[in-house]
Amino acid sequence: MPSSVNTQSATNRVNTVTGTAMTVNVAVAVIHYQDWYLLGFRSAAQHQGNRYEFVGGKIEASETAKQALIREVAEETGIDIQDNIIVKLGRLHHNYGDKQVSLQVYKSELTDEQFTQYKDCQYGLEGQVLTWVPLSELLAERYPLPAANKTILEWLRVPAKITITYPLAYFNDCSESAVAWLEFHQEKLTTAAWVYIRVKDVTLRDSQSLAAKLLAARPDIRAILPYDDRGAMSKSLVDEEPMAAQDSITNDHVVAHHLTQSDLMQWTKSIKANLSVSVAHTSQSDILLNGILSSNQPLIISCHDTASIQAANQLASARLQQNLPPVIGVFISPVLTTQTHPDTVPLGWKNWSALAQLADMPVIGLGGLSPNMIDHALQYGGISVAGIRQFL
Repeated sequence: MPSSVNTQSATNRVNTVTGTAMTVNVAVAVIHYQDWYLLGFRSAAQHQGNRYEFVGGKIEASETAKQALIREVAEETGIDIQDNIIVKLGRLHHNYGDKQVSLQVYKSELTDEQFTQYKDCQYGLEGQVLTWVPLSELLAERYPLPAANKTILEWLRVPAKITITYPLAYFNDCSESAVAWLEFHQEKLTTAAWVYIRVKDVTLRDSQSLAAKLLAARPDIRAILPYDDRGAMSKSLVDEEPMAAQDSITNDHVVAHHLTQSDLMQWTKSIKANLSVSVAHTSQSDILLNGILSSNQPLIISCHDTASIQAANQLASARLQQNLPPVIGVFISPVLTTQTHPDTVPLGWKNWSALAQLADMPVIGLGGLSPNMIDHALQYGGISVAGIRQFL
């Protein structure tokens, strides 16, 4: 496992951004065993009391976030996670009005032995109530959490494997390429898969039409759709589909929109231009979200280098300030050599891991990967893997 990033520098950066000495830096441990998650319960006398919470606590000046995480989990529950894989989910900055917090969020899965030992513990070492809850009920918000934790729930929705569709050009040898594309993916996609529907090199309308037909044929899958300036498939498009498609296609089928690195960097360029001039009666956060990037769906962003990850962090922060759905992940690629771009120099796991540590949201590996490489991704700082050929 690669050496952990020193998150103390990230903590200092947070203080600079918020411009306040009142920020409380907290390490948050999302402890789980398979689909069971450990929650504590805050007493009524505590800040954000009478709510459930993930295990964690303040980061001391001499600690990294991971060091604080390991210490807090041991102090609160008695569980020693020092030798467990600890994966960064992201960083969150939240203003409660009376307190600002910066959350450094990590996820760690217990071993069989650890879960067997602690699954029946009803109280922590500090007297707090502990409970194990199924992920489905956690995501359904049946256990109320502090406001800053809602984004963590969105991050936890991201599955360990994401399938990407073939481009339409892959089926050009067929007499009816669109029909062949649809039939292939309708048959090959696994049940309830998250699927980035990327048709490529066709008009937006044709791309959305194929996406709508695939979702109508496979209502079990959840789609990531390319971002456009309307932020979703247009209503007129859905209206033109057969009645069965209208009945099947809802916002529930779309879990996120995908933003390319080129679109992200174009947004960055435009906001720099806007911020360089005086804009009367316009706040900085309004300028940051000026234009197309106000999607009402969560975003997944493609990044390939440090500059794009920094831009993604800026966009994620701006969206949270405006109470918009969060950025739930970044594709960082290519990890390994790919068949489609054999001449592109891959990052390799070590460089990929270094980039992953910079992201303020969960990281998804992409490029030359297979589903069984999820363990590699976890060891190097990611939470998911994505691909085409070996995922279909």
